[in-house]
Amino acid sequence: MGHFSKPKSFWQCLIDPEYAKTALRVALIVGSILFAINHGIALWQGQMTQARWFSGLLTYLVPYLVSVHGQYANHTKQH
Repeated sequence: MGHFSKPKSFWQCLIDPEYAKTALRVALIVGSILFAINHGIALWQGQMTQARWFSGLLTYLVPYLVSVHGQYANHTKQH
């Protein structure tokens, strides 16, 4: 991980490029695996509803948030 400048809050870290770079990779990998597990068959069969698409979005958002939180906690613990 690169050198982090001290952010003011967790919320600012959500869009901080230093945190986002890792978080986006985590979200794409973990989110894609979870999306395939939870929605793959529905997508394959053309049965994706609006609710499923919303759930699919959350499938990527949650790993992003967890990754940023882990990085933030680790960074603030070191300072």
